Amino acid sequence: MNLFEEKRKEEISEEAPLALKMRPKDLKEFVGQEHILSKGKLLRRAIEADRISSAIFWGPPGIGKGALAYISARRTESHFEYLNATTCGVGEIRKAVAQAKDRRAMYGKKTTLFIDEIHRFNKAQQDVLLPHVEEGVIILIGATIHNPYFSVIPALLSRSLVFEFKPLKAKDVEKIVKRALKERLKGYKVRMTKKALKHLATYCDGDARKALNALELGVMTTKLDKKGIIGFNLEVAQDSIQKKALRYDKGEEEHYDTISAFIKSMRGSDPDATLYWLAKMISAGEDPRFIARRIVICASEDVGNADPQALVLAQAALGAAEAIGLPEARIPLAQAAVYVATSPKSNASYLGIEKALKDVEEKRTLLVPKHLRDTHYKGATKLNHGKGYKYAHEYKGGYVKQKYLPKKVKYYVPKNIGYETKIKKRLERWERIDYQKVRGEGISKKKNIKGKR
Repeated sequence: MNLFEEKRKEEISEEAPLALKMRPKDLKEFVGQEHILSKGKLLRRAIEADRISSAIFWGPPGIGKGALAYISARRTESHFEYLNATTCGVGEIRKAVAQAKDRRAMYGKKTTLFIDEIHRFNKAQQDVLLPHVEEGVIILIGATIHNPYFSVIPALLSRSLVFEFKPLKAKDVEKIVKRALKERLKGYKVRMTKKALKHLATYCDGDARKALNALELGVMTTKLDKKGIIGFNLEVAQDSIQKKALRYDKGEEEHYDTISAFIKSMRGSDPDATLYWLAKMISAGEDPRFIARRIVICASEDVGNADPQALVLAQAALGAAEAIGLPEARIPLAQAAVYVATSPKSNASYLGIEKALKDVEEKRTLLVPKHLRDTHYKGATKLNHGKGYKYAHEYKGGYVKQKYLPKKVKYYVPKNIGYETKIKKRLERWERIDYQKVRGEGISKKKNIKGKR
Protein backbone atom coordinates (compact mmCIF):
# COMPACT_ATOMS: atom_id res chain seq x y z
CA MET A 1 0.00 0.00 0.00
CA ASN A 2 1.54 3.33 -1.03
CA LEU A 3 1.32 6.59 0.90
CA PHE A 4 -1.58 7.75 -1.24
CA GLU A 5 -3.70 4.77 -0.20
CA GLU A 6 -2.74 5.41 3.41
CA LYS A 7 -3.97 8.97 3.04
CA ARG A 8 -7.33 7.65 1.86
CA LYS A 9 -7.66 5.54 4.98
CA GLU A 10 -6.65 8.48 7.17
CA GLU A 11 -9.66 10.39 5.86
CA ILE A 12 -11.98 7.87 7.46
CA SER A 13 -10.11 7.84 10.77
CA GLU A 14 -11.56 9.98 13.52
CA GLU A 15 -8.04 10.87 14.67
CA ALA A 16 -7.19 12.51 11.35
CA PRO A 17 -6.99 16.32 11.35
CA LEU A 18 -10.13 18.16 10.27
CA ALA A 19 -8.30 19.64 7.28
CA LEU A 20 -7.57 16.13 5.99
CA LYS A 21 -11.13 14.98 6.61
CA MET A 22 -12.37 17.93 4.56
CA ARG A 23 -10.28 17.07 1.52
CA PRO A 24 -12.71 17.09 -1.46
CA LYS A 25 -13.32 13.79 -3.23
CA ASP A 26 -14.33 15.20 -6.60
CA LEU A 27 -14.56 18.43 -8.56
CA LYS A 28 -18.08 19.08 -7.24
CA GLU A 29 -16.73 19.37 -3.71
CA PHE A 30 -13.69 21.41 -4.72
CA VAL A 31 -13.94 25.09 -3.73
CA GLY A 32 -12.06 27.95 -5.40
CA GLN A 33 -9.60 28.26 -8.31
CA GLU A 34 -12.36 29.07 -10.79
CA HIS A 35 -9.82 30.74 -13.07
CA ILE A 36 -8.38 27.30 -13.93
CA LEU A 37 -11.18 24.91 -12.95
CA SER A 38 -14.44 26.41 -14.13
CA LYS A 39 -16.28 24.53 -16.86
CA GLY A 40 -14.48 24.65 -20.18
CA LYS A 41 -11.07 25.46 -18.69
CA LEU A 42 -8.12 23.35 -19.85
CA LEU A 43 -7.26 21.79 -16.48
CA ARG A 44 -10.84 20.74 -15.76
CA ARG A 45 -11.23 19.23 -19.22
CA ALA A 46 -7.96 17.33 -18.83
CA ILE A 47 -8.97 15.88 -15.44
CA GLU A 48 -12.46 14.94 -16.58
CA ALA A 49 -11.13 13.28 -19.73
CA ASP A 50 -8.22 11.55 -17.90
CA ARG A 51 -5.82 13.29 -20.24
CA ILE A 52 -3.80 15.34 -17.79
CA SER A 53 -0.17 15.72 -18.84
CA SER A 54 2.82 16.65 -16.71
CA ALA A 55 2.00 19.77 -14.72
CA ILE A 56 3.24 22.05 -11.98
CA PHE A 57 0.69 23.28 -9.42
CA TRP A 58 2.01 26.52 -7.97
CA GLY A 59 0.57 28.60 -5.15
CA PRO A 60 0.60 29.29 -1.39
CA PRO A 61 -0.26 26.52 1.10
CA GLY A 62 -3.77 25.40 1.96
CA ILE A 63 -5.48 26.34 -1.30
CA GLY A 64 -6.06 22.94 -2.93
CA LYS A 65 -2.95 21.83 -4.82
CA GLY A 66 -2.71 18.45 -3.11
CA ALA A 67 -6.49 18.09 -3.04
CA LEU A 68 -6.69 18.53 -6.79
CA ALA A 69 -3.96 15.94 -7.31
CA TYR A 70 -6.04 13.62 -5.11
CA ILE A 71 -9.14 14.26 -7.22
CA SER A 72 -7.16 13.65 -10.39
CA ALA A 73 -5.95 10.34 -8.96
CA ARG A 74 -9.49 9.21 -8.19
CA ARG A 75 -10.54 9.79 -11.79
CA THR A 76 -7.44 8.49 -13.53
CA GLU A 77 -6.93 4.96 -14.75
CA SER A 78 -3.20 5.24 -14.13
CA HIS A 79 -1.32 4.11 -11.05
CA PHE A 80 -0.84 7.01 -8.64
CA GLU A 81 2.47 7.33 -6.80
CA TYR A 82 3.03 9.92 -4.06
CA LEU A 83 6.42 11.34 -3.05
CA ASN A 84 7.27 14.24 -0.78
CA ALA A 85 10.45 16.10 -1.72
CA THR A 86 11.24 16.78 1.93
CA THR A 87 11.64 13.09 2.77
CA CYS A 88 12.84 11.39 -0.41
CA GLY A 89 15.93 11.50 -2.57
CA VAL A 90 17.28 10.23 -5.87
CA GLY A 91 16.97 6.61 -4.72
CA GLU A 92 13.22 6.86 -4.16
CA ILE A 93 12.77 8.66 -7.50
CA ARG A 94 14.64 5.93 -9.40
CA LYS A 95 12.68 3.23 -7.60
CA ALA A 96 9.37 4.86 -8.55
CA VAL A 97 10.51 5.25 -12.16
CA ALA A 98 11.69 1.63 -12.37
CA GLN A 99 8.33 0.42 -11.07
CA ALA A 100 6.57 2.68 -13.59
CA LYS A 101 8.58 1.11 -16.42
CA ASP A 102 7.73 -2.41 -15.23
CA ARG A 103 4.07 -1.49 -14.87
CA ARG A 104 3.93 -0.11 -18.40
CA ALA A 105 5.79 -3.12 -19.88
CA MET A 106 3.75 -5.78 -18.03
CA TYR A 107 0.29 -4.28 -17.84
CA GLY A 108 0.32 -1.33 -20.25
CA LYS A 109 -0.60 0.88 -17.30
CA LYS A 110 0.64 4.46 -17.02
CA THR A 111 1.89 6.04 -13.80
CA THR A 112 1.16 9.47 -12.37
CA LEU A 113 3.93 10.59 -10.02
CA PHE A 114 2.84 13.32 -7.64
CA ILE A 115 5.74 15.13 -5.96
CA ASP A 116 4.74 17.45 -3.16
CA GLU A 117 7.02 20.44 -2.47
CA ILE A 118 9.00 19.81 -5.65
CA HIS A 119 10.87 23.08 -5.12
CA ARG A 120 12.91 21.30 -2.43
CA PHE A 121 14.55 19.07 -5.04
CA ASN A 122 17.93 20.37 -6.17
CA LYS A 123 18.95 20.54 -9.83
CA ALA A 124 20.48 17.05 -9.82
CA GLN A 125 17.31 15.50 -8.37
CA GLN A 126 15.15 17.31 -10.93
CA ASP A 127 17.48 16.20 -13.72
CA VAL A 128 16.78 12.56 -12.77
CA LEU A 129 13.10 13.11 -13.60
CA LEU A 130 13.70 14.80 -16.93
CA PRO A 131 14.30 11.86 -19.34
CA HIS A 132 11.39 9.87 -17.89
CA VAL A 133 9.00 12.80 -18.30
CA GLU A 134 10.35 13.27 -21.82
CA GLU A 135 9.78 9.60 -22.70
CA GLY A 136 6.36 9.47 -21.08
CA VAL A 137 7.35 6.84 -18.52
CA ILE A 138 5.68 8.99 -15.85
CA ILE A 139 3.14 11.78 -15.79
CA LEU A 140 4.64 14.26 -13.36
CA ILE A 141 2.49 16.48 -11.16
CA GLY A 142 4.60 18.72 -8.94
CA ALA A 143 3.20 20.95 -6.20
CA THR A 144 5.14 23.98 -4.99
CA ILE A 145 4.59 27.12 -2.94
CA HIS A 146 7.49 28.80 -4.76
CA ASN A 147 7.48 30.38 -8.18
CA PRO A 148 8.50 27.46 -10.44
CA TYR A 149 10.32 29.85 -12.75
CA PHE A 150 12.76 30.33 -9.86
CA SER A 151 12.72 26.84 -8.33
CA VAL A 152 12.15 24.33 -11.17
CA ILE A 153 14.70 23.74 -13.91
CA PRO A 154 13.76 25.18 -17.33
CA ALA A 155 13.91 21.77 -19.03
CA LEU A 156 11.17 20.41 -16.74
CA LEU A 157 9.10 23.58 -17.11
CA SER A 158 9.20 23.32 -20.90
CA ARG A 159 7.70 19.83 -20.65
CA SER A 160 5.00 20.75 -18.13
CA LEU A 161 1.92 22.92 -17.95
CA VAL A 162 2.16 25.46 -15.13
CA PHE A 163 -1.05 26.26 -13.26
CA GLU A 164 -0.99 29.10 -10.75
CA PHE A 165 -3.29 28.58 -7.76
CA LYS A 166 -4.48 31.71 -6.00
CA PRO A 167 -5.32 32.29 -2.30
CA LEU A 168 -8.93 31.41 -1.58
CA LYS A 169 -11.44 34.22 -1.38
CA ALA A 170 -13.04 34.92 1.99
CA LYS A 171 -16.40 33.64 0.71
CA ASP A 172 -14.74 30.36 -0.35
CA VAL A 173 -13.21 29.87 3.09
CA GLU A 174 -16.57 30.61 4.72
CA LYS A 175 -18.16 27.94 2.53
CA ILE A 176 -15.54 25.37 3.57
CA VAL A 177 -15.90 26.22 7.28
CA LYS A 178 -19.70 25.96 7.10
CA ARG A 179 -19.45 22.60 5.37
CA ALA A 180 -17.02 21.37 8.04
CA LEU A 181 -19.47 22.35 10.77
CA LYS A 182 -22.28 20.56 8.97
CA GLU A 183 -20.52 17.43 7.75
CA ARG A 184 -17.48 16.74 9.92
CA LEU A 185 -18.36 18.20 13.30
CA LYS A 186 -21.80 16.62 13.60
CA GLY A 187 -21.04 15.30 17.08
CA TYR A 188 -20.59 18.83 18.37
CA LYS A 189 -23.25 21.46 18.80
CA VAL A 190 -21.48 24.59 17.61
CA ARG A 191 -23.04 28.01 17.36
CA MET A 192 -20.70 30.21 15.34
CA THR A 193 -21.34 33.94 15.11
CA LYS A 194 -21.08 35.80 11.82
CA LYS A 195 -18.21 37.89 13.18
CA ALA A 196 -16.29 34.75 14.16
CA LEU A 197 -16.82 33.20 10.72
CA LYS A 198 -15.72 36.41 9.02
CA HIS A 199 -12.64 36.64 11.24
CA LEU A 200 -11.52 33.09 10.38
CA ALA A 201 -12.13 33.71 6.67
CA THR A 202 -10.19 36.98 6.75
CA TYR A 203 -7.24 36.14 8.96
CA CYS A 204 -6.48 32.74 7.47
CA ASP A 205 -5.16 34.79 4.53
CA GLY A 206 -6.71 32.54 1.90
CA ASP A 207 -5.40 29.33 3.53
CA ALA A 208 -8.27 26.86 4.09
CA ARG A 209 -6.06 24.50 6.11
CA LYS A 210 -5.25 27.31 8.54
CA ALA A 211 -8.96 28.16 8.91
CA LEU A 212 -9.94 24.52 9.50
CA ASN A 213 -7.14 24.01 12.02
CA ALA A 214 -8.31 27.11 13.89
CA LEU A 215 -11.91 25.90 13.76
CA GLU A 216 -10.94 22.49 15.13
CA LEU A 217 -8.81 24.00 17.88
CA GLY A 218 -11.57 26.38 18.91
CA VAL A 219 -14.22 23.66 18.99
CA MET A 220 -12.03 21.21 20.93
CA THR A 221 -10.91 23.72 23.57
CA THR A 222 -14.06 25.74 24.22
CA LYS A 223 -16.25 24.71 27.14
CA LEU A 224 -19.90 23.85 26.64
CA ASP A 225 -22.51 26.25 27.97
CA LYS A 226 -25.42 25.13 30.17
CA LYS A 227 -27.31 23.94 27.10
CA GLY A 228 -24.39 21.81 25.90
CA ILE A 229 -23.55 24.19 23.04
CA ILE A 230 -20.08 25.42 22.06
CA GLY A 231 -20.25 29.17 21.58
CA PHE A 232 -17.76 29.96 18.82
CA ASN A 233 -17.70 33.74 19.03
CA LEU A 234 -15.26 36.39 17.85
CA GLU A 235 -13.06 36.04 20.93
CA VAL A 236 -12.71 32.28 20.38
CA ALA A 237 -11.90 32.87 16.72
CA GLN A 238 -9.21 35.40 17.60
CA ASP A 239 -7.64 33.06 20.15
CA SER A 240 -7.75 30.13 17.73
CA ILE A 241 -6.16 31.74 14.70
CA GLN A 242 -3.89 34.14 16.60
CA LYS A 243 -2.16 36.55 14.21
CA LYS A 244 -2.61 36.90 10.50
CA ALA A 245 0.27 35.18 8.70
CA LEU A 246 1.83 37.17 5.89
CA ARG A 247 2.61 35.36 2.65
CA TYR A 248 6.07 36.79 2.14
CA ASP A 249 9.14 34.87 1.06
CA LYS A 250 12.19 37.09 0.82
CA GLY A 251 13.84 34.71 -1.63
CA GLU A 252 11.01 34.34 -4.08
CA GLU A 253 8.10 35.91 -5.94
CA GLU A 254 6.24 37.51 -3.01
CA HIS A 255 9.34 39.55 -2.17
CA TYR A 256 9.66 40.79 -5.76
CA ASP A 257 5.94 41.30 -6.25
CA THR A 258 5.61 43.40 -3.10
CA ILE A 259 8.56 45.68 -3.82
CA SER A 260 7.25 46.03 -7.38
CA ALA A 261 3.83 47.10 -6.09
CA PHE A 262 5.52 49.53 -3.68
CA ILE A 263 7.55 51.20 -6.44
CA LYS A 264 4.61 51.34 -8.85
CA SER A 265 2.40 52.88 -6.16
CA MET A 266 4.96 55.66 -5.58
CA ARG A 267 5.31 56.16 -9.33
CA GLY A 268 1.52 56.22 -9.67
CA SER A 269 1.17 58.91 -6.95
CA ASP A 270 -0.91 56.81 -4.55
CA PRO A 271 0.37 57.47 -1.00
CA ASP A 272 -2.13 55.10 0.64
CA ALA A 273 -1.13 52.10 -1.46
CA THR A 274 2.51 53.10 -0.95
CA LEU A 275 2.09 52.97 2.83
CA TYR A 276 0.28 49.62 2.71
CA TRP A 277 3.03 47.86 0.73
CA LEU A 278 5.63 49.53 2.92
CA ALA A 279 3.84 48.24 6.03
CA LYS A 280 3.68 44.73 4.57
CA MET A 281 7.42 44.68 3.94
CA ILE A 282 8.20 46.05 7.39
CA SER A 283 5.88 43.51 9.07
CA ALA A 284 7.48 40.69 7.09
CA GLY A 285 10.93 41.67 8.34
CA GLU A 286 12.29 43.14 5.11
CA ASP A 287 15.68 44.87 5.40
CA PRO A 288 14.91 48.62 5.79
CA ARG A 289 18.01 49.47 3.77
CA PHE A 290 16.65 47.48 0.84
CA ILE A 291 13.40 49.46 1.02
CA ALA A 292 15.26 52.77 1.33
CA ARG A 293 17.42 52.04 -1.71
CA ARG A 294 14.28 51.48 -3.78
CA ILE A 295 12.87 54.82 -2.61
CA VAL A 296 16.13 56.50 -3.68
CA ILE A 297 15.92 54.92 -7.14
CA CYS A 298 12.27 55.92 -7.54
CA ALA A 299 13.02 59.48 -6.38
CA SER A 300 15.56 59.86 -9.15
CA GLU A 301 14.00 57.76 -11.91
CA ASP A 302 10.37 58.79 -11.56
CA VAL A 303 10.42 62.19 -9.84
CA GLY A 304 13.74 63.41 -11.13
CA ASN A 305 14.08 67.14 -11.69
CA ALA A 306 10.35 67.69 -11.31
CA ASP A 307 11.23 67.91 -7.60
CA PRO A 308 14.97 67.50 -6.88
CA GLN A 309 14.20 67.56 -3.14
CA ALA A 310 12.74 64.05 -3.41
CA LEU A 311 16.17 62.53 -3.97
CA VAL A 312 17.60 64.50 -1.04
CA LEU A 313 14.87 63.23 1.30
CA ALA A 314 15.17 59.66 -0.02
CA GLN A 315 18.92 59.69 0.55
CA ALA A 316 18.34 61.01 4.07
CA ALA A 317 15.90 58.15 4.73
CA LEU A 318 18.54 55.66 3.54
CA GLY A 319 21.02 57.16 5.98
CA ALA A 320 18.46 57.02 8.78
CA ALA A 321 17.64 53.37 8.02
CA GLU A 322 21.32 52.47 8.19
CA ALA A 323 21.86 54.46 11.40
CA ILE A 324 18.83 53.55 13.51
CA GLY A 325 17.24 50.44 12.00
CA LEU A 326 13.73 49.18 12.70
CA PRO A 327 11.30 49.83 14.24
CA GLU A 328 12.18 53.56 14.31
CA ALA A 329 13.31 53.56 10.67
CA ARG A 330 9.70 53.03 9.62
CA ILE A 331 9.07 56.75 10.25
CA PRO A 332 11.67 58.28 7.88
CA LEU A 333 10.93 55.52 5.36
CA ALA A 334 7.25 56.44 5.42
CA GLN A 335 8.03 60.15 5.17
CA ALA A 336 10.30 59.69 2.17
CA ALA A 337 7.96 57.23 0.44
CA VAL A 338 4.96 59.53 0.84
CA TYR A 339 7.00 62.52 -0.38
CA VAL A 340 8.03 60.60 -3.50
CA ALA A 341 4.47 59.37 -4.07
CA THR A 342 3.01 62.90 -3.84
CA SER A 343 5.74 64.65 -5.85
CA PRO A 344 5.31 65.75 -9.46
CA LYS A 345 6.76 63.12 -11.78
CA SER A 346 9.28 63.32 -14.59
CA ASN A 347 11.42 60.53 -15.98
CA ALA A 348 13.18 62.83 -18.46
CA SER A 349 16.62 62.33 -16.88
CA TYR A 350 16.12 58.56 -16.83
CA LEU A 351 15.04 58.48 -20.48
CA GLY A 352 17.96 60.73 -21.38
CA ILE A 353 20.64 58.49 -19.89
CA GLU A 354 19.01 55.39 -21.43
CA LYS A 355 19.17 56.99 -24.89
CA ALA A 356 22.75 58.12 -24.35
CA LEU A 357 23.84 54.67 -23.15
CA LYS A 358 22.22 53.08 -26.17
CA ASP A 359 24.14 55.38 -28.50
CA VAL A 360 27.42 54.72 -26.68
CA GLU A 361 26.90 50.94 -26.77
CA GLU A 362 25.48 50.58 -30.30
CA LYS A 363 26.91 53.44 -32.36
CA ARG A 364 30.38 54.62 -33.23
CA THR A 365 32.12 56.22 -30.27
CA LEU A 366 32.44 59.99 -30.60
CA LEU A 367 35.82 61.61 -30.08
CA VAL A 368 36.21 64.45 -27.59
CA PRO A 369 36.50 67.75 -29.52
CA LYS A 370 39.98 69.25 -29.27
CA HIS A 371 38.84 72.43 -27.55
CA LEU A 372 37.37 70.32 -24.68
CA ARG A 373 40.40 68.12 -24.13
CA ASP A 374 42.66 68.28 -21.09
CA THR A 375 45.49 70.83 -21.26
CA HIS A 376 47.33 70.07 -18.03
CA TYR A 377 50.26 68.08 -19.34
CA LYS A 378 53.31 68.79 -21.45
CA GLY A 379 52.67 68.70 -25.14
CA ALA A 380 48.94 69.43 -24.94
CA THR A 381 49.45 72.93 -26.38
CA LYS A 382 51.38 71.54 -29.35
CA LEU A 383 48.43 69.26 -30.03
CA ASN A 384 46.08 72.27 -29.95
CA HIS A 385 44.18 70.83 -26.98
CA GLY A 386 41.98 73.48 -25.38
CA LYS A 387 42.41 75.91 -28.24
CA GLY A 388 39.22 77.91 -28.78
CA TYR A 389 37.55 76.81 -25.53
CA LYS A 390 35.13 79.40 -24.17
CA TYR A 391 34.93 79.68 -20.40
CA ALA A 392 31.21 80.09 -19.64
CA HIS A 393 31.69 82.22 -16.51
CA GLU A 394 33.37 84.93 -18.56
CA TYR A 395 30.17 85.47 -20.54
CA LYS A 396 26.97 87.27 -19.69
CA GLY A 397 24.63 85.09 -17.67
CA GLY A 398 27.29 82.39 -17.37
CA TYR A 399 26.33 80.94 -20.72
CA VAL A 400 28.03 80.78 -24.10
CA LYS A 401 27.26 78.77 -27.19
CA GLN A 402 29.89 76.23 -28.20
CA LYS A 403 30.08 72.60 -29.31
CA TYR A 404 30.27 70.02 -26.54
CA LEU A 405 29.64 67.08 -28.86
CA PRO A 406 30.89 66.56 -32.43
CA LYS A 407 27.30 66.33 -33.63
CA LYS A 408 23.94 67.60 -32.41
CA VAL A 409 21.84 65.14 -30.39
CA LYS A 410 18.86 65.46 -28.04
CA TYR A 411 18.81 63.23 -24.97
CA TYR A 412 17.27 65.34 -22.24
CA VAL A 413 13.75 66.60 -22.97
CA PRO A 414 12.38 68.25 -19.81
CA LYS A 415 8.68 68.06 -19.08
CA ASN A 416 6.44 70.97 -18.28
CA ILE A 417 5.85 69.87 -14.68
CA GLY A 418 7.14 70.88 -11.26
CA TYR A 419 10.63 72.34 -11.02
CA GLU A 420 11.42 70.93 -14.45
CA THR A 421 9.21 73.68 -15.86
CA LYS A 422 11.91 76.15 -14.81
CA ILE A 423 14.62 73.99 -16.37
CA LYS A 424 12.66 73.84 -19.61
CA LYS A 425 12.24 77.62 -19.69
CA ARG A 426 15.95 78.11 -18.99
CA LEU A 427 16.93 75.82 -21.89
CA GLU A 428 14.47 77.62 -24.16
CA ARG A 429 15.97 80.97 -23.13
CA TRP A 430 19.46 79.74 -24.01
CA GLU A 431 18.13 78.54 -27.36
CA ARG A 432 16.81 82.05 -28.01
CA ILE A 433 20.21 83.51 -27.11
CA ASP A 434 21.86 81.21 -29.64
CA TYR A 435 19.27 82.20 -32.24
CA GLN A 436 19.94 85.90 -31.63
CA LYS A 437 23.66 85.31 -32.01
CA VAL A 438 23.11 83.56 -35.34
CA ARG A 439 21.07 86.55 -36.53
CA GLY A 440 23.83 88.89 -35.46
CA GLU A 441 21.79 90.76 -32.84
CA GLY A 442 24.84 90.72 -30.54
CA ILE A 443 25.66 89.04 -27.28
CA SER A 444 28.01 90.92 -25.01
CA LYS A 445 30.95 88.98 -23.64
CA LYS A 446 34.06 89.71 -21.61
CA LYS A 447 36.86 87.58 -23.04
CA ASN A 448 37.85 84.12 -24.06
CA ILE A 449 40.04 82.37 -21.45
CA LYS A 450 42.05 79.82 -23.41
CA GLY A 451 42.59 76.47 -21.77
CA LYS A 452 40.15 76.89 -18.84
CA ARG A 453 38.70 73.58 -17.57
